[in-house]
Amino acid sequence: MATNDAPREATVNFNPSLKPWLAPQPNNVAGKGVIEKPGETENFIWQTRKAEPTQYENDFGDALERVFDTGAVELDQVANGLNGIGFRTPEGAAWTGERLAAEFRTLAD
Repeated sequence: MATNDAPREATVNFNPSLKPWLAPQPNNVAGKGVIEKPGETENFIWQTRKAEPTQYENDFGDALERVFDTGAVELDQVANGLNGIGFRTPEGAAWTGERLAAEFRTLAD
C-alpha cells in the first residue's frame, strides 16, 4: 500500500441501526418502557432518519419554513402558501389541504 493510499472514511448521514418505531406503552417504572435505555444505544444527530433526505425533502422543508414564517398554521393556509411561492407537489400539481396531509403521512413513514 503506497503512502497516499490511506483508507477513506465514509460519511453516513442517517442511522442505519435505527430501531423500528413502536407505539408508546404506558409504564410507571422509569427506563422500563419501549424507550431505549440511556447508554445502551449510540445516539446520532440524525437518529430519527431511516435514510438521508432527498433533494425534494430538503426543498419541501425549506418551502414549509418560508410558509410558516408568514404565519400559516392551518393545513389549507400552508397549502395556499406553498402554491403562492410556486412550490408544487411531486407531480407538479397545486397543493390542497388533502394532498398536503397525504404528503405528510407519506414522508412520516
